[in-house]
Amino acid sequence: MKTFDRNEHPHRRYNPLTGEWILVSPHRSKRPWQGQKESVTDSSLPQYDATCYLCPGNSRSNGERNEDYQDVYVFDNDFPALLNDDIATDINTDPLFRFQPERGINRVVCFSPAHNLTIPEMEVSAIEKIIDLWTQQYLDLGNRDFINHVQIFENKGAVMGCSNPHPHGQIWAQSSLPTAIEKTQKQLEKYYQKNKTSLLKDYLEQELKLGERIVIENAHFVALVPFWATWPYETMIISKRHFGSLISMSNDEKRAYAAIMKGITVKYDNLFETSFPYSSGIHQAPTDKAAHPEWHFHMHFYPPLLRSASVKKFMVGYEMLGEAQRDITPEKSAEILRQLPDIHYKKR
Repeated sequence: MKTFDRNEHPHRRYNPLTGEWILVSPHRSKRPWQGQKESVTDSSLPQYDATCYLCPGNSRSNGERNEDYQDVYVFDNDFPALLNDDIATDINTDPLFRFQPERGINRVVCFSPAHNLTIPEMEVSAIEKIIDLWTQQYLDLGNRDFINHVQIFENKGAVMGCSNPHPHGQIWAQSSLPTAIEKTQKQLEKYYQKNKTSLLKDYLEQELKLGERIVIENAHFVALVPFWATWPYETMIISKRHFGSLISMSNDEKRAYAAIMKGITVKYDNLFETSFPYSSGIHQAPTDKAAHPEWHFHMHFYPPLLRSASVKKFMVGYEMLGEAQRDITPEKSAEILRQLPDIHYKKR
């Protein structure tokens, strides 16, 4: 019988945040790739685009005009997935045909007036202003009686379905807990009730001792490749101190959070020397007016690129019908990211 080697042999890893498993197949990373290549759109963009509906002072598709903003800017999404209509919350309880109305608010956050400036190329002070606005929005939206969850996220790059290159993200606030949040809520609460401590605090302490999946660390935050990572270069930012949401951050923590956001996105861009696509988002306590000591602030980055700027990982076949699967191990991808320069490739 062969001795198990997690760097060579197929194995499954458990994700304690969702209660799900992922199949890791490290031997497959040696196979030749003859699949689809994505087009690389790293052409230089202007600082201002008169046709862009997110640039300052421009008209959007619905006729509304943006303010001539100088920093971060937020507005209600012109084509929201959720509507702020007070509809009777009748629920169809048929076990096979259940549904219920969902009320919410969708907003767009422009990170900068500059059309060509993404987070890795921003100053840390500018990223702090984004965090300030996120905090204000979490408070504003979360204080509404019908809002029980505020999801802050960014889709970056055409590969992630982003139709406009102007640096921006979104906020979806709604009356229900989304499925991914509900799964995480149950896992965090179960762990907290059993151990009287934060799952992610205990997890981070172990990761810091091992060191093999750490990418960046500063005084208040750690960016790492999770043990159970699904995407090839997936990372997670975790606060060292146990707190549940943006509103609990000190000024020093906010500055450190901005610095580590810049740091991990610079490493992403440096990996294939391209504007690296990803979906990222903050996971924090629900806004249902209940105490949530189980929640520990963290942020996910899900980038699709696999072998180069033009080759992405697809979630198809077995991933859709069985469970998530990856080839390169989290330890190897953390090592690759960790060794990348901290200075953006455009400035070297």
